Amino acid sequence: MQSPWRTMDRATLDAAYSNGDPPADFKTRSAAFYAAHAGELDVRYGPAPRERFDFFPASSDKQSSAPTFVFVHGGYWQSCDKELCAFVALGPLARGMNVVIAEYTLAPTASMTQIVSEIGRLLDFLVEQGHTTLILGGHSAGGHLTAMHRAHPAVKYALPVSGLFDLEPISAGRLNDKLGLSAEEITRFSPMRHVAQGAPMVVSVGDAERPELIRHSRDYAHACVDAGEHVSYLPLPGADHFSILYDLANPDGLQLRALAQLMQG
Repeated sequence: MQSPWRTMDRATLDAAYSNGDPPADFKTRSAAFYAAHAGELDVRYGPAPRERFDFFPASSDKQSSAPTFVFVHGGYWQSCDKELCAFVALGPLARGMNVVIAEYTLAPTASMTQIVSEIGRLLDFLVEQGHTTLILGGHSAGGHLTAMHRAHPAVKYALPVSGLFDLEPISAGRLNDKLGLSAEEITRFSPMRHVAQGAPMVVSVGDAERPELIRHSRDYAHACVDAGEHVSYLPLPGADHFSILYDLANPDGLQLRALAQLMQG
């Protein structure tokens, strides 16, 4: 069956992936979170200026034994930063997890090859620091990077949120102006083309998102299930591409409840 995007002209394709700007209250919520929670800020995990993360411990007495939730921001690999979405840490923290809010070099400064490599370096760094039980999650482009690294030995569970799992339609529109994806990168870094053994995973997406975004998550989740992977597909009622993060920030939200169920076996 032909993918819907292949029948679109350039303008229609660009519109199909246009999510608009994040809500202004993302910054407000994140600023309030930073003001209320002590953490280690701008910890470096690599040589590039944006290879850094913020760390928030579950509690002083449980930090060493708690799993660490690693959140990778979105922005189509070419915008946003860790400070914009830090408020999502509220949910995992309330569930007793350490939280890492991560950043990476953006396109066009970095190629997709470099971006994927940086997240791998982040995970290796966290392991070296004693975080051997990682829950990797990310939003949009961060969902893609989550799927790319779900086979990392320290990643025990994964939660890609509104992720992008096939780079070919991305390469056909304006999003590629900065990314400059090569044919080799499209093949190598499209999780949909490399469904293999990896961490148990919840694939979430808002059911009010653009159809192309829903298709990415639905098709990827179903492909993983068909391959025998322990993966569940979670469409969130009424959530759009950004409001889905409000649910992630809620310890009793659908995504963290689904993740908890997955972790309980």
